[in-house]
Amino acid sequence: MARRRRERMSEGKKNIIAGLIQEYDIKTAADIQEALKDLLGGTIQEMMEAELDEHLGYEEYERSDNPDCRNGVKPKKLRSSYGEIPIDVPQDRDGDFEPQIVQKRKKDISAIEQKIIAMSAKGMTTRQISDIVEDIYGFELSESMVTAVTNKVLPQIEEWQQRPLSSVYPIIFIDAIHFSVRDEHIVKKIAAYIILGINDEGRKEVLSITVGENESAKYWLGVLNDLKNRGGPEILILCADGLTGIKESIAAAYPNAEYQRCIVHQVRNTLKYVAEKDRKAFANDLKSIYHAPNEESGYDRMLAVTEKWHDRYPNAMKRWDENWDVISPMFKFSADVRKVMYTTNAIESLNSALRRLNSQRSVFPSDTALLKALYLATFEATKKWTMPLKNWGKVYGELSIMYDGRLF
Repeated sequence: MARRRRERMSEGKKNIIAGLIQEYDIKTAADIQEALKDLLGGTIQEMMEAELDEHLGYEEYERSDNPDCRNGVKPKKLRSSYGEIPIDVPQDRDGDFEPQIVQKRKKDISAIEQKIIAMSAKGMTTRQISDIVEDIYGFELSESMVTAVTNKVLPQIEEWQQRPLSSVYPIIFIDAIHFSVRDEHIVKKIAAYIILGINDEGRKEVLSITVGENESAKYWLGVLNDLKNRGGPEILILCADGLTGIKESIAAAYPNAEYQRCIVHQVRNTLKYVAEKDRKAFANDLKSIYHAPNEESGYDRMLAVTEKWHDRYPNAMKRWDENWDVISPMFKFSADVRKVMYTTNAIESLNSALRRLNSQRSVFPSDTALLKALYLATFEATKKWTMPLKNWGKVYGELSIMYDGRLF
């Protein structure tokens, strides 16, 4: 590959650089940084003075009949990419001068707020962010200031949570992740409930994240009604674990939706009863159930697996028999549709990003802090969701036939 030719520097730029080297006695990269910081401060200062001249209608030391006039300066420290810069903001007697180059109450000209929010999205704590800002930019940023910056996303979160939804989501997943949160000096475990939809183009979309409520039929009915109020989307299949009250709530809010118990969670909950030495064999036997060609064969396999392991693990298969009515809906579908339903690929990439928050923060200081972290991490993770699910054309075609008239 040909090496890109560097553009020739103009004589004007060369003269400016030579002047800077002489003026600031530049010998190191650090000297360049200090020179640029000084120049930035001086440029801002001169531009504000020019703004005040225009506001008053005359330049400094000129005579004028305007009763409004210069009235000293007000010291101010700006945060920049080069560090902290002291400036003197010129004032007018009437007090109505509003500089535009650096507006009143604005102290950050480094785009640091966006960087703070980006660091928070990656799960960093307020203390870690504060330390990094000081290391890189050379000015102190208190943890309370970091919190104030990240609080600016709260209106965006509320707007996002209330946004209108698409008219149809053929498949929806509901999952829960637990976090430790401090509440009045007491650390409690609370759940974050994530609702992820697959739209009619086969693309993943996070529909909702809620924090802190206890599971109940009333709670889930409220969550599902919220989805309806945001556009009343058509839902064909809803996949979830055995969340308390979810089955009854689906029947009330979406009576035509198919409730499918999450097979991955079903398998994980079963293997909790099984000794390590038997887990691989037991897991293979469970796979023979949900890979069966039809419901009858799957049920027969479930009975055979129960009988095989009953003496050693009498309670392991109990939930399969009790929950067969919500495990079995998948058998009416082909392998392509089943794979979307019983694998966690659709939601697992998001869950792994959210679980990293647990490893980075053992305890969140409040429900609000957890909510911000969840949303920022979600926004970051979903940037990569650009492609539809594999074989979505086949899946959508089959669903269109099985649920005739409901996909539009």
